[in-house]
Amino acid sequence: MHFRGEQLRPDALLGETALFSHSQIWQAIDRLAEANGMSASGLARAAGLDATAFNKSKRATPHGRLRWPTTESIAKCLAATRTSLNDFTGLVHGGPGLQRAVPCIHLAAAGTSDLFDDAGRPAGDGWNRIDLLSVDDPCAYALQISGDAMMPVYRDGDTVIVSPAAPVRPGDGVVVKSGNDEILVRRLHRETGRKLELACFNPQLPMLTIERSDIKWMARIVWTSQ
Repeated sequence: MHFRGEQLRPDALLGETALFSHSQIWQAIDRLAEANGMSASGLARAAGLDATAFNKSKRATPHGRLRWPTTESIAKCLAATRTSLNDFTGLVHGGPGLQRAVPCIHLAAAGTSDLFDDAGRPAGDGWNRIDLLSVDDPCAYALQISGDAMMPVYRDGDTVIVSPAAPVRPGDGVVVKSGNDEILVRRLHRETGRKLELACFNPQLPMLTIERSDIKWMARIVWTSQ
């Protein structure tokens, strides 16, 4: 049993035979912070700890003695981020990113005026929530594709994850809200100071050229669940 404030031993989380290293446990804390859109200092503050508790300078003494996080500090981090011990264990071993609930809506309903704020982030109460792999954007959301208009890239029932914070480059899949509140899912072909060329995923459909002044926001598709 581990008491409040006790330093974590390599067998504390994973059992006597499943050891992990000092670097793995600290890397897991860094990944937990990143998955929740925070720095290590931000995670410490969110957990009610001193902001410097997870600083890299505090992970070893000046004489090289390794310092481990306490079980109490890890428990507070898991509570603050609503992360299960199993998910944290996966981060320790370098497994896939955490799952978290993200806002989700069908693409056909996404044009409703009160579903996004002016920056293209989810807003309002019209969203469902689904559990998906976390991305490094707390404002990420999911759109569910219906129909075959975007074949062969996206099929009926696919889910795309969209990040308003991710940088957009030519060749990226994007979600665009036009000046008349239409939600478009396209591939950014080219952009200039005044115009964007948006390619349809269906090669049979023509390229769309749109003035920047006619775009309210644009966000990048970062992941697809098929």
